Amino acid sequence: MLMEKGRERGEEMINEGGTLEKYLTFRVGEEDYGISIHYVSEIVGLQKITPVPDVPTYVKGVINLRGKIIPVLDMRLRLGMPERPYDERTCIIVVNVEGDLLGLIVDRVNEVTDIPQEQIEPPPSEEGGFVMGLGKVGEGVKILLDVHKILR
Repeated sequence: MLMEKGRERGEEMINEGGTLEKYLTFRVGEEDYGISIHYVSEIVGLQKITPVPDVPTYVKGVINLRGKIIPVLDMRLRLGMPERPYDERTCIIVVNVEGDLLGLIVDRVNEVTDIPQEQIEPPPSEEGGFVMGLGKVGEGVKILLDVHKILR
């Protein structure tokens, strides 16, 4: 038996075998990542970033999005990858984590993908990482990130 349950962002399909969660997938470097669509407020093009002193190197600064000041993180730097120049595909995923807005700069956004809970494997290491699981999608794997841990 399948029933629908509405959410604030997106929809979740619930059945007796588990949940079917929607993930926004994006590319950083050579890998595809995903975050639960539940946290995504919007996707915006790259815009003027105002640098802020005395912050970690992966915090590029802040943007003014319709009157709201939002800190932005470069996901390449946050994931330990080398920095690269931004291009026309670079964009900012604005996430809402418990009322706090945060921008994640990614190389490109791919799509919204359904990943059933039974297709998600636990991460190889639980210690301090951002990875909450590995989602099997077709022949590929999406690295699913925990947005709460990205903030730390």
